[in-house]
Amino acid sequence: MKKIAVLGSTGSIGTNTLELADKLKDSFAVVGLAAGSNTPLLIKQVEKFRPKVVSLKTREDALKVRDHFKNLSLRVVHGPEGAEEVARFEDNDIVVSAITGIEGLRPTLSAVRAGRRIALANKESLVVAGVILQAEARVSGAEIIPVDSEHSGVFQCLAKEQKAQVKKVTLTASGGPFFKTPLLEIGAKSVEEALIHPRWKMGKKVTIDSATLMNKGLELIEAHWLFGLAPAELDVLIHPQSIVHSLVAMRDGSVLAQLSATDMKIPIQYALTYPERANSMLPPLDLSRVGPLEFYEVDEQKYPLLPLARKALEEEQSLPVALNAANEAAVTAFLSKRIGFSSIADIVRRTMDKHTLIEVGSLEAVFEVDKETRAQAEELIKQRF
Repeated sequence: MKKIAVLGSTGSIGTNTLELADKLKDSFAVVGLAAGSNTPLLIKQVEKFRPKVVSLKTREDALKVRDHFKNLSLRVVHGPEGAEEVARFEDNDIVVSAITGIEGLRPTLSAVRAGRRIALANKESLVVAGVILQAEARVSGAEIIPVDSEHSGVFQCLAKEQKAQVKKVTLTASGGPFFKTPLLEIGAKSVEEALIHPRWKMGKKVTIDSATLMNKGLELIEAHWLFGLAPAELDVLIHPQSIVHSLVAMRDGSVLAQLSATDMKIPIQYALTYPERANSMLPPLDLSRVGPLEFYEVDEQKYPLLPLARKALEEEQSLPVALNAANEAAVTAFLSKRIGFSSIADIVRRTMDKHTLIEVGSLEAVFEVDKETRAQAEELIKQRF
């Protein structure tokens, strides 16, 4: 039986993972949970799965949980250090990394250093510290298996292929809620409208990233680190149906595609069971009922963050860190209604223009760039508020 720790257990990926763990309870046991501030849901998860260690964001919430389970043998920790402890817990076999944003980097790195299998849903970790994580994985023997549906699709397509035979990898994007919205109308869209995703049910930050297509920009950088692909070997297409998750063009003219229903349980389950495949809890994909599958080139006027992400991918060094930090700051400001939707891209662009490239070979350097960039982005946000 494999033992699982879930970082971000109360979020979308986390709750889907636990639903799968319950279905596959003869194969998996949940031994660790790390959550943010959704204490009521975490308490329900502890009652159901009886893990050995849990972490919450604050000391106050940790004390509430500790008091609630005072008759249960449960270690309760809190803060960033608590999430790291759950990640490197000695009883773990698989760590599902699903804490959103750069906040998930340190726990992910802890899991890598402990030599675990990491089912990676936190794309930001590889975006800002890909060189560090991959170097540490080579030392510890950790496996990094992608959970994002697009990267899982690539991973599956390449399972029996040689990288030298790959010509190009294309990630698909739904286009978000504004794919059919005229360009001149997008800037006036509200937070509530931006959070209505046509295909996926995700957390707020990821949903906004889908609306701006920044999620695909981050995924291009992530794919570079996951699969060792050059910028010229990576592309994006809009695919509104979200049935084809990736396309891998081979040198002989063949194109491999991975198709599945629009449900994150499929890539999560594959990351948990790889190289085996367990029976799905979902109905089979019926292409006769899906209808036409459409593909469109990306309109970079409508999605200006994608070329900025490409620039970060091509220039590397500290620019991906700056890209991610500026975007996280701008999305937070938009969600709190301090800036408009179109200002997200403008804040990111102007912040990146101010950035001076440096090497980021250490975790300290990554967080220093992140801190400085957020401060620069916040100044630009204040000018608009």
